[in-house]
Amino acid sequence: MASTKILEQKQQIINEIADNVKNSQASVWVDYRGLTVEEVTDLRRKLREVGSDLKVYKNTLTKRALDTLNISLDDYLNGPNAIAFGNDPVAPIKVLANFAKDHEALELRVGIIDGEISGIDELNKLATIPSRDGLLTMLAGGMIGLVKDLSICLHLYGEQLENNE
Repeated sequence: MASTKILEQKQQIINEIADNVKNSQASVWVDYRGLTVEEVTDLRRKLREVGSDLKVYKNTLTKRALDTLNISLDDYLNGPNAIAFGNDPVAPIKVLANFAKDHEALELRVGIIDGEISGIDELNKLATIPSRDGLLTMLAGGMIGLVKDLSICLHLYGEQLENNE
């Protein structure tokens, strides 16, 4: 039987996984087999740039942590997995998807986005969404267009009123 010290260490890891999944807006499981150490380091750096983190845990500890949260991902907990945690629901998915395009060894498997399990199809859809800054720029551009059109209409209406007097 394992010593109490080892059991306490394992319980700390289980609690860490559960807290990360619970407190992250996005948790994405990836298969990283075939990536070199340099590639994994590069991926971690890119994830850190968007406020995300990549961790590798034993599948048995991950399963126990997910069981405490009443989440079942048993079909995906085989082979080596890494989990990307992020406070933005889209940013880590975009980084992982872009990295996977350049590195065939990286495979997105499943994710938990805002507490909901998301399959690979949904992850790929989320990866195509523009970033928050991009969406805000599009919104601002649309609003500026409306204001511009309104100002043109008011200017033309004002000219029409002047011509009628």
